[in-house]
Order: sequence, then C-alpha cells, then structure tokens
Amino acid sequence: MAFTRRSALGGVMSAAASLAATPALAAAKGPFRGSWDSLAGGYQTPDWFRDAKLGIWSHWGPQCVPEFGDWYGRQMYQQGNYVYEHHLKTFGHPTDFGFMEFIPRWKAERWDPDALMKTFVKAGARYFMSMANHHDNLDMFDSRHHAWNTTRVGPRRDIVGTWERVAREHGLKFGVSNHGAHAWHWWQTAYGYDAEGPRKGQRYDAFRLSKKDGRGKWWQGLDPQDLYTGGNMVIPDGVGTIAAANAWHDKHDGEWIEAAPAGNPAFTRNWLDRQNDLVDRYRPDIVYFDNYGLPLGQAGLDATAHYYNRAVRWHGGTSVVVTGKKLSPLQRQAIVEDVERGFSDRLRDEPWQTDTCIGSWHYDRPLYDRDGYKSGRDVIQRLIDVVSKNGCLLLSIPQRGDGSIDDKEEKVLADMAGWIAVNGEAIYASRPWRVFGEGPTKLVEGMQNEGAAKPFEAADIRFTTKAGALYALPMAWPTGPLRIESLASGGPTGASEIQRVELLGGGDPLPFRRGPDGLSVDLTERRPAFTPVLKISGPGLV
Repeated sequence: MAFTRRSALGGVMSAAASLAATPALAAAKGPFRGSWDSLAGGYQTPDWFRDAKLGIWSHWGPQCVPEFGDWYGRQMYQQGNYVYEHHLKTFGHPTDFGFMEFIPRWKAERWDPDALMKTFVKAGARYFMSMANHHDNLDMFDSRHHAWNTTRVGPRRDIVGTWERVAREHGLKFGVSNHGAHAWHWWQTAYGYDAEGPRKGQRYDAFRLSKKDGRGKWWQGLDPQDLYTGGNMVIPDGVGTIAAANAWHDKHDGEWIEAAPAGNPAFTRNWLDRQNDLVDRYRPDIVYFDNYGLPLGQAGLDATAHYYNRAVRWHGGTSVVVTGKKLSPLQRQAIVEDVERGFSDRLRDEPWQTDTCIGSWHYDRPLYDRDGYKSGRDVIQRLIDVVSKNGCLLLSIPQRGDGSIDDKEEKVLADMAGWIAVNGEAIYASRPWRVFGEGPTKLVEGMQNEGAAKPFEAADIRFTTKAGALYALPMAWPTGPLRIESLASGGPTGASEIQRVELLGGGDPLPFRRGPDGLSVDLTERRPAFTPVLKISGPGLV
C-alpha cells in the first residue's frame, strides 16, 4: 500500500500517488533471471573493461552548488553538524531554505562537456561515467518515471544524454552511476527539526511542503514529496537536545540500509522503473550501483537481469559491467566488485574496480583552498597498484555547480596526461603477472581506508604483462640502481632469461645485472616521467 506521512496541519499526504502514475516498462526477455545463480551462471566480464584500466567520473549534481563537500543535502538538516552551521550562516535556516532551493541555482552555465572530455581522454580515460542520480533523488536524465529531473528543473538539460553522446564521440565506453536506492532513508533528516534554539520544534521544508504549495513558484506542478521520498521514518516530536536528535537519526535513518523500505513499496517500484528506463534510453556499457551487493533486494536483481538481457539483444552477449560492493564469492561471478576509496592487498582472480576522488565527491571549496587534492603522482601510483592486481581505477574529478573544473584539478589531469603519454603501454590492455609486486609498503584490504595508507616508496614495485613483455613499475625513482627482488636468479623466475631492459621514454637499453639478490638496473639521469617504467624482455619471463 502507499505510505503516508502526517502533514503540519494534521492531514495526510501521499508521496506514492504520482510515482504510480506512469506505466512501468516491460522487463526485457532473455536468458537472465533475477537471481544470483542466474546472473553468475551466464556472465563473464568483457575484455574491453579489462583493457580499459582507467575511467573518469562526473559525480556532479545540485549538491555541488554550495561547494561544501559531501552529503550536503542530508547534513544541512542536522543541527550541530558543520554543514548545518554553514548552511544557516550562508543560505538561511533549512526550514526557510531547504535543499530543493539549490536546484534552480544549478544552472551549469560554464559546462563544456566536449572540452572536458578532450582533457579526460588526454589524461588517460578509456571509459567515462556520468552520475545519473545521487541520494538526493534528482534524476540527471530525461526520466519517464520521475518528474524531478534535469530536463524540467535546474540546468534544464539532459546531463546523462549529453555526456553519453560526447563520450562516444571521443571513443570512450560510457557508464552511469545510480545512488538513488538510498534516498528513502537518506532524506529523513529533512523531515526533522531543530531540537534546540529559537526555532526549536519547527519542522524543516520536506515535512511541510506539498504539490499545492508550488503554485506560482519555480516548482509549480511538482510534488516535493516525490523528491524527498516521503516520511518513511520521521523523528517524533519532543526530542529536546541536539545530541539526542542526532543519535535518533544515526540509529534509524543513518544506517547504510540496503533493504527495500517495507512501508513504501511504491519507492522500490519507481526505482526499478527509473533504472530500467536509464539503461534502455542510453545503453550504457557499465552501471555503477552505490550499494553492498545489489540495491533494494529483488529489485536490484531484476534490474541487473533486465540490463544483461538488453545487452544480449544489443551486442549478442553480456559485454557490459555492473558493479557492487562487499560481494560474496558467488556475487563476484555475477557482477564486478567495486572497492570504494580502498585497496586490495592481493592479486585478484576476478577483474575488479576501485573508485576514488581527487578530493570530496561533491565539489568542496574549502578543500581546494587548503590544497587538499590528490596529486597527479598520487593518482598514477594508485592506478599502477590497482592494475597490477587485475583491477581498474574509476577517478572522480569534481565539478563546480557551473560545470567547470578548477585550476588545481586541471594540473592533476595534466600531470596524469604527461605520465600516460610515456608509460601508457604498460597499463592499457595489460594483464597481471605471477605476483602483483614487491616492496615494504603493506596495504590493508578494505573500503574507505585510503587516508590511513602510508606513502609508497621506490622499493614498492608493481608488475604487468603484455605481448610477451614484463613491465616493472616502481612507485618512485630510486636514488641508485633499481633492484627487483622478484627477478632474482635463484627465485621463482630463475629459469627465465633476461635479454633486454628498457626505460619507457628513455631510448637505449639499460645496463643490468642479475644475481641471487635480484635484478639490478642502472637507470639514466634523464627522467621522462615522475615514476619510471621498465620493459623487461626474455624467454620464460611471462
């Protein structure tokens, strides 16, 4: 049944009525069904993904307008949170200036997708991803099933459709990311109130607004409840302290909930219709789900089966990718595992992806001001590590609300481009070696732990292979000869023969000596890139 919430006047309001108005798309017919066994039984990761290695992500939406970092929409409604305090000072009280008021301010007036794509390609991107919606529940595409989309409000442009066209014109594979399955609980702070202070107890905008309140306003004809998802778990009246209010939210709607909302089946049905519409409309090569496993229980399985069946019809096989997080062994056979802002400590059998950002996921002016971005070298070191372990790197470059990127981001991309121009041979279409690498720096397996990692050293070396050659990729230039212990004469590769060692971008072959302690290589004084790459040739190495 449709869920309801209590209005400020004691009436009842339904957020499901308009969601059910548009007929659902028919599920695609084909060999895949909505079960893990079916998905795993017929899926194989496509070679294009294994070859691509590096993707760039436009994680861009209305939360970039305030330029204050991640999860602005949720945290602006949490009294005592630094985002709430910033919002109060900069834009006003969230009862008066709610999140939806950022949407008309998102104009994308300096967005030049073609110029950005040229920069991304030069920096090494082989696939490109557009965010299709975030937890804020605004669709960035011409959605048939959600009126709150960017063709009607905000930029009044089909963001995903534009990115799709431009990416393909530049020869890239194209992907979309869907974060919307969490909107139903993420937005519940917007139904709350200040627990302390002069406006204590006054409910925020999501609790008060209905479709009729939009008459004569920029959102006339739209229902705010369709954006904010309705009062799925509304904090009760009478919570008297900031600490108690935040504890209530943390316990109830602050959990990373993957289950479908039991009291709001219309939300789940609408999510599935929107996801199927997204893949049918833009035919992406990759779909990123911001979820552990797949979203919303059966709905996520059905969405993935629909996508795979569409791919069979489009391409004759499952030459597409779906990603999810924290997967079981069976699930890793069905979709590709994504490790958010984290590491793998081993060479994985299945292809995988890590996603990270050079800064905050949404544009963050304070981070820019304090020089908080990853450097181009940081990104390349991360790429090297991931590729050596059979993975791909998806890198977010945050955009301002106007669509542009800043000068420091341009510098990161330019530094990446310089390294790729010299050393891309060792990355693209490569495959792992017998071991991923060697060195003193130990990485901890897991998500969202990159901030605790120690810097790489010159003795941290990673390996890739391609076309019969072995590539050694030190994470920094050594101060003397480079020693590679994995190539010791008495080690596992002792039966092989090393005939030639070259520095990519360096010209003539390099002098080397092989002994029981490893392969020692004398590097040139010339440094064609900020980390070296050696191409090592000889029978039996690969």
